[in-house]
Amino acid sequence: MLLRRLGVWLIMSVVLFFTISVLVFVLVSLTPGDAARAIVGPTASAERYEQVRAELGLDLPVWAQYGRWFAALLQGDLGNSIVSGVPVTQVLADRLEPTLALMGGTFVCASVLGIVLGVIGASRPGAVGKAADVGSVLGAAVPNFWIGLVLAALFAVQLRWLPTSGYAPLVDGVGPWLQHLILPIATLTIGGTALLAKQTRDAVAEQLTQPYIVLLRAHGVSERRILWRHALRGAAIPIVTILGMKMIGLTSGTVLVESVFVIPGFAGYSVNATLLHDLPVVQAITLIFTIVIIVTNLAVELLYSRLNVKEAS
Repeated sequence: MLLRRLGVWLIMSVVLFFTISVLVFVLVSLTPGDAARAIVGPTASAERYEQVRAELGLDLPVWAQYGRWFAALLQGDLGNSIVSGVPVTQVLADRLEPTLALMGGTFVCASVLGIVLGVIGASRPGAVGKAADVGSVLGAAVPNFWIGLVLAALFAVQLRWLPTSGYAPLVDGVGPWLQHLILPIATLTIGGTALLAKQTRDAVAEQLTQPYIVLLRAHGVSERRILWRHALRGAAIPIVTILGMKMIGLTSGTVLVESVFVIPGFAGYSVNATLLHDLPVVQAITLIFTIVIIVTNLAVELLYSRLNVKEAS
């Protein structure tokens, strides 16, 4: 049964990747901007402009450009940046660490904080539960970029505790690296934590009303053990669903935050690449984010299967 589900997932993943790559290629080609004009400048002659377009293959129909890109991809070649001429792998390699650090740090912080607050809210209904509901609404309603601007104005400009922008590579030291990540990660964590806390509270609260919880209490099992081991495990499926959605949402949420805090990641860089019609770079970033989405969905499916087996046993 599991192998069959994995086979269906694999087929759907291939279709998803192909569909997304085609849509992105077509939509980017329709956006205002011209890579050839950006290279030659506004004062170049028409002959020079057409020559550069031909050299870059931009004079070909969109479907022909996509075919060339996809054929190169099958050979493991992501191509060169149209604007800079540098291999796409080199362009993105320099920007991979900031994006991975931002996404990974946000996912860990939001997951731990959201689950802890949700479990506490379920065990202490009333003011704590209502605070989680209010926080989830505010966290979902307030845009990330606004939260980032407020945090930067308070902790970086007024208090001067943290840097306002930029990124320090991990090789420069753990201290500077963490200082530059605190505000961006906090910005992305606030909204995700509130939503996860509410869903966790509701799921755990429902588990606490089940008959097996009454039986455990009758056998003298401690309330802490019931809460953190049994009730939380029973509520794992909806929590895993939210965690998967959170990870997928980070592929788009990092774009604005990287722009606000001037982090040199490839999520924010994709905006400039799109405006310049740098299709190889845009497609490579799309490929990476699509892989993240596919792997996340696979992890969620495997966790579902494992949790269902535990429940059945």
